[in-house]
Amino acid sequence: MTRFRTSACTSIMVGKGATIDGSTFISRNEDRIKAIEPKRFLVRPAVHDRHATYVSAYNNLTVPLPENGLRYTATPSVDQSAGPNEEDGFNSANVGESATESVYANDRVLAYDPFIKNGLAEDSMTTLVLPYIHSAREGVQRLGKLVAKYGSAEGNGVQFIDQNEVWYMEIATGHHWVAVRIPDDCYAVAANQIAIEQIDFNDPANYMCSKNIRQFVSEHHLNPDKDQWNFRHIFGTNTKQDHHYNTPRVWFAQRYLSPQASANQTPESPNLPFIRKPERQISVEDIQYLLKSHYNETKYDPLGEGSAHDKRVYRSIALSRTAQSHILQMRNNVDPKYAAIQWIEFGVPTFCAYTPFFANADDTDVSYRQVPAKMKLKSAYWLNEALAMVVESHYREFAEDDQAFQKGLNEWSRRKIAAVDAKAQQLTGTQLTTYLTGQNHKIAKHYHKKTKQLLFKLLTAGTELSKLTFKMDPNL
Repeated sequence: MTRFRTSACTSIMVGKGATIDGSTFISRNEDRIKAIEPKRFLVRPAVHDRHATYVSAYNNLTVPLPENGLRYTATPSVDQSAGPNEEDGFNSANVGESATESVYANDRVLAYDPFIKNGLAEDSMTTLVLPYIHSAREGVQRLGKLVAKYGSAEGNGVQFIDQNEVWYMEIATGHHWVAVRIPDDCYAVAANQIAIEQIDFNDPANYMCSKNIRQFVSEHHLNPDKDQWNFRHIFGTNTKQDHHYNTPRVWFAQRYLSPQASANQTPESPNLPFIRKPERQISVEDIQYLLKSHYNETKYDPLGEGSAHDKRVYRSIALSRTAQSHILQMRNNVDPKYAAIQWIEFGVPTFCAYTPFFANADDTDVSYRQVPAKMKLKSAYWLNEALAMVVESHYREFAEDDQAFQKGLNEWSRRKIAAVDAKAQQLTGTQLTTYLTGQNHKIAKHYHKKTKQLLFKLLTAGTELSKLTFKMDPNL
């Protein structure tokens, strides 16, 4: 099957030893082919003694479902005609998944292991994995078994997180994949290019792979290196498109988090390392900054002062066609019962705020759960899209107010999370879940109120910026 891929994302992962508070993180911008693709935020209930079969609306993949499944959060597309596309979330075992980062293999490897028409695709990966796993490692294992049995319909990178580990898995061909555990003191950035490098087959604690992958590579003479087994070199690409569409995003992120180590790198450097150590401890605000970024303070910024060529030569991390952005944070400095936070941003990340939601909840706010077909400001998705369009339309005039708005909500969210943590210590079981669900509603309403206030302020200010103005010259 030939599929015109609609997803072209950027992923950032951070180990617990590299973060300012000991959290593990996975995150991603979900980018689509069009500017408007409405998204929802839902809680899927746990299931017991179920007898059902999953059939993908996208490619007819058919998989018997386990009888029991955990409760989990998800951000599916409103339009379900191409499958659920649930994308990301936490389950009730505090395990998170983000699926997927589109990746592309070279023609050599695809010649011998092509994609499977009715195999596992992006639309199904969260639905078929997240409700059934109890650790990040188990996520890789379950997804690997599904690929072995049904094959893969496309190339994908998938992130998994729990309280201790972060794993990144790349499915490159119809049946072959590798996965690496991100070291605790490191971060990793993936941008639509096969990223995983050397694999240590003697270290199963930190690497996993498909069965017989070494035999496959050897049998078909696919390894270009004499002295190493480098997954990127064997399965990946290194093209002009990569140098303009993919590697510049990794360059910018590494430039921000590891400025000294990356000093000699350029946006088109072909061998940027996948895993790096940061030169300072990473916060959730750092991840937000990168997911919102557009080559800020460089000549390549589309919103900056560079030449027309420089401003359009590289694809930035944030785009107008980002449908939603998410940061999954598993904290280690509080009780696990309320440690998981899913930060969600609908619309263009550059101009909008990330809203924090406690994952131990059984419902989501109506502003995130219901999305009307046409723009209505009661919807979080449509409200953020409206704000982004207004800010960008007069960016020089509105950027300062927009940045102050985002900064203010980040400050408020940290205080709110601390207050909820203090109360949550006293609660357990359904009482705790009910409390966190209620607090999520309050958080959503506060963000909604502040976003509308800014939107109306900018709309009012914008009336003074019309080009249809005229002042009589007294000398006429």
